Amino acid sequence: MNNSENVIEVENVCMDFYHREEKVDNLKEFFVRLLKGKLERKKERVLENVSFELKKGESIGLIGHNGAGKSTLLKIISDIIEPTEGKVRTHGVIAPLLNLGAGFDYEATGKENVYLNGAILGYSKKELERKYEEIVEFSELGKHMNVPLKNYSSGMVARLGFAIAIDVEPDILLVDEILSVGDENFRRKCADKIDELRKKGVSFVIVSHNMDQIKKLCQKALWIENAHVRAYGEVHDVCAKYEKYCLEIKKTNK
Repeated sequence: MNNSENVIEVENVCMDFYHREEKVDNLKEFFVRLLKGKLERKKERVLENVSFELKKGESIGLIGHNGAGKSTLLKIISDIIEPTEGKVRTHGVIAPLLNLGAGFDYEATGKENVYLNGAILGYSKKELERKYEEIVEFSELGKHMNVPLKNYSSGMVARLGFAIAIDVEPDILLVDEILSVGDENFRRKCADKIDELRKKGVSFVIVSHNMDQIKKLCQKALWIENAHVRAYGEVHDVCAKYEKYCLEIKKTNK
């Protein structure tokens, strides 16, 4: 994987998580077990040798059952966590829509959070001042922008988070089930905006359980199951394999 046209290169990425096998009920018991060396941790591999590449303007959908490792892969690509093994290379500005509202200050107003979140994404105050009205217009939160976020509903937070991320003109947008939040009109508006940005050359990595959505927005798909890549390639081919697998599982469980 060494193509100058690539905006994302994921090469043999593995990820291990560790968790306690036994429940510790209180802090005293925790320190007693820690001093005695009895706090054993179990290693779980959540991603195994995952590789793919994405060119400028392409979109890829990550599909698979809950717990397959899709969201973990997005966090690795966005540099929130480091992989246990393997390499990830990205080129350009990344806007991660992994958890709308993450990084927000809920004591601050909507307006203050536009500047805070925009700064985190690497934009200057002057740039954000120029974009502010467009962000407010897309979010449809005009009369609420001077209200602290702690008084927002989850849908309002989602609107603001999405509006900021897509208006700062990223090169790469990482989307984790965001199109399932908010009311129907907002979801349609988000999907239309993503399609518009894709046509302008923005690259997307999208996690969704909605196969119709994946087929509409993506050219490629990566199916992850039990930490391993089961299929990678043209979106309709991969989705067809995944849907057949899901149908077989459903028949088996009847």
